[in-house]
Amino acid sequence: MVQMNASEAIVKGLIKNNVDTVFGLPGAQMYDLFDAFYQHQDEIRVIGARHEQGLGYMAFGYARSTNKLGVFSPVPGPGVLNTTAALCTAYGSSTSVLCLTGEVPTSFKGQARGHLHELPDQLSILKGLTKLATHVGDPAQTPARLNDAIGAACSGRPGPVSLQLCWDDYGRPADMAAPSQAGIPSTPVVNSDEIAQAVKLLKDAKAPMIFVGSGAQHASTEINELADLLEAPVVGFRGGRGIVGDDKEMGLNIASAYKLWPETDVMIGIGTRLEIPFMRWGSFMEYLRRIPGKQLIRLDIDASEMNKLDTNAPVVADAAEGTRELINALIRQAVPASGRRDNIATAKAQSAQEVQDIQPQLDYLKVIRDVLPRDGFLVDEVCQMGFATPYGFPVYEPLTFVSGGYQGNLGFGFPTALGVKVANPDKAVISIAGDGGFMFGVQELATAAQYNIPVVTIVFNNSAYGNVRRDQQYKYNSNLIGSDLQNPDFVKLVESFDVTGFRVTSPAELKPVLARALALGKPAVIEVLQDKGCEQSPWKYLIA
Repeated sequence: MVQMNASEAIVKGLIKNNVDTVFGLPGAQMYDLFDAFYQHQDEIRVIGARHEQGLGYMAFGYARSTNKLGVFSPVPGPGVLNTTAALCTAYGSSTSVLCLTGEVPTSFKGQARGHLHELPDQLSILKGLTKLATHVGDPAQTPARLNDAIGAACSGRPGPVSLQLCWDDYGRPADMAAPSQAGIPSTPVVNSDEIAQAVKLLKDAKAPMIFVGSGAQHASTEINELADLLEAPVVGFRGGRGIVGDDKEMGLNIASAYKLWPETDVMIGIGTRLEIPFMRWGSFMEYLRRIPGKQLIRLDIDASEMNKLDTNAPVVADAAEGTRELINALIRQAVPASGRRDNIATAKAQSAQEVQDIQPQLDYLKVIRDVLPRDGFLVDEVCQMGFATPYGFPVYEPLTFVSGGYQGNLGFGFPTALGVKVANPDKAVISIAGDGGFMFGVQELATAAQYNIPVVTIVFNNSAYGNVRRDQQYKYNSNLIGSDLQNPDFVKLVESFDVTGFRVTSPAELKPVLARALALGKPAVIEVLQDKGCEQSPWKYLIA
């Protein structure tokens, strides 16, 4: 047992758990915690933000690009509420993020007196957005409760967690256990009977297809081996991209995979909700539990996923461990390959040509892919360019494509990219954004400049929320409302933050400018001027 205050216990506990960065915005309730960060700044750094939402997204980007824990700390009340968009993004994307926040002083808790930043029930709000939300009522319990939170965030299906203490408890000394490393529960033991059922289906399969999600990002080696063994194409939508690179023989984007979908008889989902076959190729408005003529194998660490679809062979296991056991069983049973390599190659070649009609998006994405190093990161956004990335931007390595997942949070991209770059200082990071979404977090240009976070952001300026405007135009008789935008001069705006700004008007102009911006070693923004409504609808290859 040692004596220290809760703030010291938290900081030392984070260090014990290999946390080297916290995204934080100090305020009155959190002063003791931030002073403890100051005392340990040689071991853990704090990066600020200009809005709490930025803190949450930066922590998300840090975690999403590394499979490590991302940590952020806002003040309670409105500060926490400003981070909830990022928390729901982390929840929806199964990403391990820890929110450290405060509460009113102990004697005021639950009294509804209207103390500074008081919410009626902050903990309940956080419980609805996280895997685990804990209030530490006794400072002596801080090390244990911190480790509980970290263990929950990083085990099983990863996700966001939160830990809160009352204002005065952060500085209250107590005798407590020495900070230690959190215990991460072991993964489920692979059930041989479940594997046997999956093998039985694959023995009779003529045209299997593998779908992968973010739960399989750490299983790239095993999934590549499984794909080659079965000669089964592998497709990822958002979280699964890069597990099998698009330049690999079995790596397909959603446009090429859809060409092989009619003949697919067994779908293998690994660490994925299977949004593509059930919602994109099935029905986006009606909940489908099965797809006629196709059998389903699911391999997922989250047992609750097995109840959401009619699954012929459920395998509850870690993606890497379960896939390895499946490979071994297939080899023992001498299950033959599909013999479809030529069909897969033809589908890839045909779709690569067909998607070129989505312009100018595909030409711009080609430029970005040509300039971005193979192991560089692209952070997409809810915009016309972002919507085209699932089939228009090849991804080659795990974790290098960072998306907001199904939440579709407009404006998440730029601050998320800052977190990606902080976590990966030696890798190139490009953020793409529309003019509307970029303005959601434009104040974080100050953060990028202050901490010299050299993200290159490409802002596609069409003076509109482009998707909304197109829908109003074609589905609502051009009843345009709230979709046209009046923008600032983006180059002058970013230069006022001491960030380098460029302006281009074509893919040909973008290529040398993007290469120059990446070489600067400091934050830069490239504005791409576009005519309003110039883009072809990207949805042709997103929803069947």
